[in-house]
Amino acid sequence: MEKPTKKGVAPPMAWRTRLSILAAGCLTDATCRADGTINRRLLNFLDPHVPPSAAPRNGVASRDVVVDPAIPLRARLFYPCPSGGGGGDATKPLPVVVFFHGGGFAYLSAASRAYDAACRRIARYASAAVLSVDYRRSPEHRYPTPYEDGLAALRFLDDPNNHPLDDGVPPLDVARCFVAGDSAGANIAHHVARRYALAYHTFANLRLAGLIAIQPFFGGEERTPAELRLVGAPIVSVPRTDWLWRAFLPPGADRTHEAAHAASPGGAAGIDSPAFPPATVVIGGYDPLQDWQHRYCETLRGKGKAVRVLDYPDAIHAFYIFPEFAEARDLMLRIKDIAVIEAKSLYDTTMDREKS
Repeated sequence: MEKPTKKGVAPPMAWRTRLSILAAGCLTDATCRADGTINRRLLNFLDPHVPPSAAPRNGVASRDVVVDPAIPLRARLFYPCPSGGGGGDATKPLPVVVFFHGGGFAYLSAASRAYDAACRRIARYASAAVLSVDYRRSPEHRYPTPYEDGLAALRFLDDPNNHPLDDGVPPLDVARCFVAGDSAGANIAHHVARRYALAYHTFANLRLAGLIAIQPFFGGEERTPAELRLVGAPIVSVPRTDWLWRAFLPPGADRTHEAAHAASPGGAAGIDSPAFPPATVVIGGYDPLQDWQHRYCETLRGKGKAVRVLDYPDAIHAFYIFPEFAEARDLMLRIKDIAVIEAKSLYDTTMDREKS
């Protein structure tokens, strides 16, 4: 007997949340131009930046750092403060999560209110430092710019001379490093992990312990069952994703390009390297991108990689930036567990190699 088909394109939610989601969609649509450009002036007005806070907020402090002054490439570093209620020991080195925000490669930033708050939650729950990379955005900066910026952030961390030494900033343990992101940011995290795996011998100190891909943004030329079934779902729509891919991919490229299609030879290069980390992939039942995310998991498993799938049947795309969803808190607890388990696994593997 067939299981009944899920009705509707979104789960029940509070009216305030609905309004926030509607506003996010309107922001996107209002700033997209028909010629493939974005009205940055309007976008900056609608998405005002939140400043860093040296004083702990919810137990977590933050500061902006310059990753590469020549670009310029910046990032925001979040770290839990024991004195501010963040727990932990201020002298104990923290694992590092290198985070890439979502926004279809084109929108939002490390200083956007939603991502400032999300990174604070990750830092607090995982007892980790979070380096949120303010990568360059499309269409002004197309493929492969965000991937190059992500790899530059890893190289920045690899050099201990770049680590902040100010009072109150805990030491960073880059031998326990994770790459993470949501939506387009998860796509970037994947491609940065690939690039790291292909060049890991050039890193002196940094080691990737895990990849956390929250509802990664992948695609292809065909329309999947979820894309057809969930027309009208919150946040993601086929016209929006098509526009975003056109704005990001090289001129003339289609969605079989390696940036969009993780199973392509270019998109999968480096996955079979022992340096490519175990992956956690988060999938939501009301996300039109879910079929591509399942295919991504199949690609990783086909290359012999360990994959942990966190499936949230009642989650919309980008659910975790809305703390009012129960799934958002659950994901933070899962990330905490992943940070402990994968970091220990990497440590054990390293010790075994040294003994042999």
